[in-house]
Amino acid sequence: MILVTGGAGFIGSNLHAALVRRGHETVVVDRLGSGGKWRNLTSHPPARLLPPEELERFLDGNPPVELVFHLGAISETTATDGDLVWATNVELSLQLWHWCAARGSRLVYASSAATYGDGSAGFADDMAALSGLRPLNLYGWSKHAFDLQVARMLAAGRLRPPQWAGLKFFNVYGPNEYHKGSMISVVKVKYDEVAAGRAPRLFRSDQAEIADGEQRRDFIWVGDVVDVLLWLLDTPEASGIFNVGTGQARSYRDLARAVCAAAGAPDQVEFIDMPAALHGQYQSFTEAPVNRLRAAGYAAPFTPLEEGVRRYVQDFLGAASPYL
Repeated sequence: MILVTGGAGFIGSNLHAALVRRGHETVVVDRLGSGGKWRNLTSHPPARLLPPEELERFLDGNPPVELVFHLGAISETTATDGDLVWATNVELSLQLWHWCAARGSRLVYASSAATYGDGSAGFADDMAALSGLRPLNLYGWSKHAFDLQVARMLAAGRLRPPQWAGLKFFNVYGPNEYHKGSMISVVKVKYDEVAAGRAPRLFRSDQAEIADGEQRRDFIWVGDVVDVLLWLLDTPEASGIFNVGTGQARSYRDLARAVCAAAGAPDQVEFIDMPAALHGQYQSFTEAPVNRLRAAGYAAPFTPLEEGVRRYVQDFLGAASPYL
């Protein structure tokens, strides 16, 4: 049995679909709500769907869980309720860590590239670099807080799951993200603008040394993220904190050009001022060193931005149904 928290969400439902295709028995922990999130599971219903408030009672029954993929979280970078974010992103993660450690179940959990803050401390994913990171928002801080907790428990020789991995996801895009509101990927936002007959809009740079549209991020196709997760399932000897990105930063201008090409639209952009609320909290550069992931044995190539955007636009956003 495999447990997937956040299994009806974006990355979670893509992972869940792959697990179902493999024939795994799955339990999804999530809320479907009333916004159509259930559509993420229509092609691959789970064996069981649990609301988060029932998770503790379920675990108290000592179910035969081989591995927990803990992807559920409050992931909005604009979140402001510190108590709720701490309870959801830190306390629940600690409970799952201790449960897996006590029962010999493996644990793979979602950290985030938001832990790197403005990037001035670099993007190294080794334990020694954790103390120098300064996240820019509550979400990133909560993910960083749990990474630090893991480091302390390991250093103290506390009981640990037989396999554990914390994954620092960079800018993931792809199908089944449609419920995410303001946290939806830039690829989807730019496609919607192009589909409406407008030029894609990009923020003007708020840093003098960076030209408009040349802010760069490490954009990764969700299928590549799922491949990393499945590799961890197949590689129980691999443990650690790992970056999950392509290892190559690309500009927003590149992304807009790829969306226009995939949609058959003219290659043009419109620059707009960055909202005041983002000043000082905007990451103008992210890039995932993936040498530790490679050293652990992950050898699959990552999908180039142009190909990932083409798949997303032509196979999903422009299709009769955009769902996986």
